[in-house]
Amino acid sequence: MSPVAGTVLAVLLSLVSAAGYALAAVAQARLAASSAPAGRGALRALLARGQWWWAVGLNAAGALAHVAALHYGPLTLVQPLGALTLVAALPLGAYCARRRVTRTEWRGALLTLGGLVGLVAMTGPAEPGEALSLREALIVAAATALLIAALASGRLSHGRGAEGGGKSGGKGGRGLGHATASGIASGVGSALTQTLTAALALELPGKEPVWWQTAVLAVLISGFAVGGLLLSQAAYRGGLAAPLAVVNLSNPAAAAIIGVALLGETFRAGAWGWPIAAGASLVAARGVVLLTKGGAPAPEAAPVPSPVVAESRPVPPLPRPATDLSAFPVPVPLPPAPLPAPLPLPLSVPEVEPARASVHG
Repeated sequence: MSPVAGTVLAVLLSLVSAAGYALAAVAQARLAASSAPAGRGALRALLARGQWWWAVGLNAAGALAHVAALHYGPLTLVQPLGALTLVAALPLGAYCARRRVTRTEWRGALLTLGGLVGLVAMTGPAEPGEALSLREALIVAAATALLIAALASGRLSHGRGAEGGGKSGGKGGRGLGHATASGIASGVGSALTQTLTAALALELPGKEPVWWQTAVLAVLISGFAVGGLLLSQAAYRGGLAAPLAVVNLSNPAAAAIIGVALLGETFRAGAWGWPIAAGASLVAARGVVLLTKGGAPAPEAAPVPSPVVAESRPVPPLPRPATDLSAFPVPVPLPPAPLPAPLPLPLSVPEVEPARASVHG
């Protein structure tokens, strides 16, 4: 197959992968909105729902198309096209929620996509057939596992949530931490998949890999795929747009770091590539912030009517007891009534002799 035909096929497969991931993200976000809070029985209840397995199937289809695209195209071409997942999932999610995409959401999506394309465009492709060695793949997998554990536990997003203030800020910060961990897991899984593809084709540098080493790579890829899926499910509890943007941003960023550090990829602009990449990262971060704030506001609860006043009309003030005596008419003073004359008292009281005097007389 000619290089041009391989590139076209890689682009088509990447678009199919982006569509599958977008449908799966919308299904996961709807599940997260209707599922119970995280707990011991949350995962069991999630696995018992058919919609979850539809989301898993769509993710698997997107992953297979992504693996096929990596076989025909370089990592730096396939990964940026995965950012189209955000552009496809945004109107799909709004349609399922029976609302319209806000202008702020569109601005955030375009800024995120533009920053992502600018960030990855600065990375030049590696040599054909270049992939991680088995030793490098194991080191990258171990370091990534530690980073994902720190992000999933909320240690690296605790400060961000605290700055938000309150319960909602902590929840949003931890959700973006889960989204970052999910994107990193997917990006590293892509790099390991490229290594597994080269190992199966006997194109790895050095000696031919042993069967168990290839099996270890397959187990690591499966672990990162399942972990990324569960982490994204946890991230979508805070919404769809912002977590999905972070997933699509951290995914190619992790792949680009691996490409520059281990696969010999370089910035196209030389020394100017670093500030350009930093500026593109700021643009993408601004887009994520707009997506975080641009969602449709949650409907407010209806006000409870007062038990006394049923309508919203102003209540006339009740008459207050008058304390000002000037409001009453002043009575006309009457002349004082004459006091009755005192009864005449007897001047003398006849003395009554005791009865015993008459007896002895």
